Amino acid sequence: MSFCSVVEIAGEVRAGRVTARSVTEATLSRIARLDGAINAFTAVTAERALAQADAVDAGQVTGPLAGVPFAVKNLFDIEGRSTIAGSRIRRNAAPPSHDATLVQRLTAAGAILVGALNMDEFAYGFVTENAHDGPVHNPHDPTRIAGGSSGGSAAAVAAGLVPLTLGSDTNGSIRIPAGLCGVFGLKPTYGRLSRQGVFPFVESLDHVGPFARSVEDLALAYDVMQGADPTGDHICVREAEPLSARLDALAEQPLRVGVLGGWFQQGAFPEVLDALGRVAVALKADDLVQLPGAAAARAAAFSLTAFEGGQLHHDDLAGRAMDYDPAVRDRLLAGALLPEGVHRAAQRYRTVFRDQVREAFQRYDILLAPASVCPAPPIGQATMEVDGVPVSVRKNLGAYTQPISYIGLPVLAAPVNRPGQLPIGVQIIAPAWREDLAFAAALRLQREGVVAAHAPKGAL
Repeated sequence: MSFCSVVEIAGEVRAGRVTARSVTEATLSRIARLDGAINAFTAVTAERALAQADAVDAGQVTGPLAGVPFAVKNLFDIEGRSTIAGSRIRRNAAPPSHDATLVQRLTAAGAILVGALNMDEFAYGFVTENAHDGPVHNPHDPTRIAGGSSGGSAAAVAAGLVPLTLGSDTNGSIRIPAGLCGVFGLKPTYGRLSRQGVFPFVESLDHVGPFARSVEDLALAYDVMQGADPTGDHICVREAEPLSARLDALAEQPLRVGVLGGWFQQGAFPEVLDALGRVAVALKADDLVQLPGAAAARAAAFSLTAFEGGQLHHDDLAGRAMDYDPAVRDRLLAGALLPEGVHRAAQRYRTVFRDQVREAFQRYDILLAPASVCPAPPIGQATMEVDGVPVSVRKNLGAYTQPISYIGLPVLAAPVNRPGQLPIGVQIIAPAWREDLAFAAALRLQREGVVAAHAPKGAL
C-alpha cells in the first residue's frame, strides 16, 4: 500500500479488508528500509503507532481517517517528545504533556502518528539542508533538494513513506516543497487552522496545513482539522463548511481564472512557465493580472520575518549563538538588530497590497502563479541564475510565494503532470476564507489529468 491514498487506506480498513496494524507495520517497515536515502524522518514513533492501530482495530477509535498513517514536521508537539523544530538548542527541551491540537484532531479521527519530520532549523529556509539532521533528498532525484522548510513533510509523501503529513508555511514552506517534490499541499487562510502546540516562527505570517497525493486526501484531512481550539489559544477565526462531501459539486462550479504576471513570472525558468501555461489553458485563463505592489509586499514579508524571528530568538542568540545552524543564525542576528519602525512599516503596507488583491478578486475567483522560480536545484548549490544574474537559492525560491503569505490568502499547491521529469508546482490562490474555490480548481485539473502526483522513477 506504499502509494495508496488516504481515502483508499481508510476505505480498506473500514471495510475490514486490511487491519490498521498491518498498514502500520508495513509503513514502519518501509520507513526503516527507505528513509536512509531520503532523510525525511527525525523520529519514528513506532510504539505509539502500533498501540493506536490496535485501538482502531478494536473499535475503540473510529473516524474518517481510521488506520491512515501520518507524520508531522518536527515543530508540532508530540506528547512525551521534545519539540526540536529542527534545532540543536531544543534537543533536550521539556517534552510536551499533550499533542498539538491538529495532531489530536487527526488522531481522534483514527489517523496513526508514525513520526516527526526533518525541516529547516526553526522553519527559516526553503531548502531543508539542516546542519544538525542533514539534508532531505528529493525522492525524484536524490541529488536535489526537497524544498523547505517543510522538506521532510513533502518528501515523505512523495516517496510513499506515508500518505499524509503536516507542515507549516510562513513564506512558502508548504507550497515550495510540495511543488519541488510533486505532491499536493494546502496553506489555508491565516487563522483557519489552530497553531496551538506548534513552535512559532513569525506570529503574523505562520500558517499550518497538510500534504497529500490527491485533492480528495487534502480535503478529508482539512475537514478533520477545522474548528475552534478548546484551549482558547490560536482560535479558528472562521470555520468552513466541510469539503469532502461536496467535491463533485465543486468540480462543476464555473470559475473566473486569472494568471498573475509581472513579478510572478519574472525570472521563471522556461519549464516553469510552460507548466503554468498548461494549467492556465485547462482552466480557460486568458487574462494576465498585474499586482504592482508584489515586490514591495515580498520585501515587507522579508522584514516581518527577520524582525519577528530575531525577537523570538533574542535570548538564545545572546547566550547560545554558536549552537544555531550558521545559515539561520546569521539571518536571525541581522533581524534582531532591525528597529521597530521597520516592523511597523512592513505591517502598514499590508493594507495597500491587500486592497490591490481584493480588487483583482472582484474580477476573478482564482489567481494562478508558479510555486517556485525553478525545479529543485542540487543539494548544496548556493546560487542559481535568474535572468542571467546569480542569486541565492535559499533567499529566492520563495519569490512567488512570499507576497501571498504576506496577506494570509489560502493557496492550494498542485503538481503539474510531468511524469519522468522533475516536478513543478503551481499555486492556486483564492480569496480569504474561500479554500473551496481553490479545491474546485484543483479537482477539475486533477480529473482532467493536468495535475497529478507521480511515484518517483523506479519507484522506491
